[in-house]
Amino acid sequence: MTSHASVRTLVRLGITAVFVVTIAAEWSSHAQDSRSATPPSSANYTGRTSTVDQAGMLAGRRRFEPGARSAWHTHPAGQLLFVEEGRARVQRRGEPIKELGPHESDFTEANVPHWHGATPDSHVVQASLSFGGIGPWLEPVTDNEYLGRAKR
Repeated sequence: MTSHASVRTLVRLGITAVFVVTIAAEWSSHAQDSRSATPPSSANYTGRTSTVDQAGMLAGRRRFEPGARSAWHTHPAGQLLFVEEGRARVQRRGEPIKELGPHESDFTEANVPHWHGATPDSHVVQASLSFGGIGPWLEPVTDNEYLGRAKR
């Protein structure tokens, strides 16, 4: 029987792969029409492939200086964060703060209030893939919440 932790790890790995493929498709779309199918004889792929509609997906990159963070917010269909450099803090409401280093990722499920930003002593550059857009924005993260001293 597969444990919940193993399933969650597999889901995160799959989501990370989707993130990487989506970002690669976004970058390559500048060179070719993203709606065209790739012929089976393409040197880059084996078999017939085509891009998938990216409607409702928002990809972005943001730098947070030490101590900087977002307000609490949600995403209608979830969000994947990937740390490019530095150290990040991520927290879902009611859960402990989680820190991420370079090349680590975190997925927050649909409509779960969360925040993310840099650690107190390091900047972070994050890439994000938001499904269904952003919102609503909620209240600011207090210093006590950011430092993990908020009452639960």
